[in-house]
Amino acid sequence: MTRTDDMPAAWDERAQLTAFLDYARDTARAKCAGLSDADARRAPLPGSPLMTPSGVISHLRWVEYYWFRVVLLGEDDQGPWTDEDPDREMRIAVDIPFARLLSEYAEQADAHRALVAGTGLDTRASRPIRDGRHVDLRWILLHLIEETARHNGHLDILRELIDGTTGR
Repeated sequence: MTRTDDMPAAWDERAQLTAFLDYARDTARAKCAGLSDADARRAPLPGSPLMTPSGVISHLRWVEYYWFRVVLLGEDDQGPWTDEDPDREMRIAVDIPFARLLSEYAEQADAHRALVAGTGLDTRASRPIRDGRHVDLRWILLHLIEETARHNGHLDILRELIDGTTGR
């Protein structure tokens, strides 16, 4: 995979944040390249039945939705989760074709890229996070970089256990 996060030091903060988020997103999709629907639904970790490549991609898609649409913009939460099933986005992923999950994740990233391009980094979220603070867009971008990178590590492990493929 070609790195997309190498950039001149003169790039501004927004360019750096968005380049790293795009790189993390691209990495998640690259780690899933060539997986069949059946393999994408496999949960090879003992005790973690929701930890599948499908579940991770669905989770990443819905996490972005939540932070950008619900927290930042204050839209009604239309996510698949419920109080009774807070990880439902991972559970239902095994019933969705993997290509569709990857496509929806990419389409949503495009929409969020446009949203971020037109929003100031100091813009405060409409809704508070758990501790009551209204974080800014900069914080949300940093959080999504961390979240996506962490789950890329999960995808590395899952992929190696499923078919022996290892990343760089």
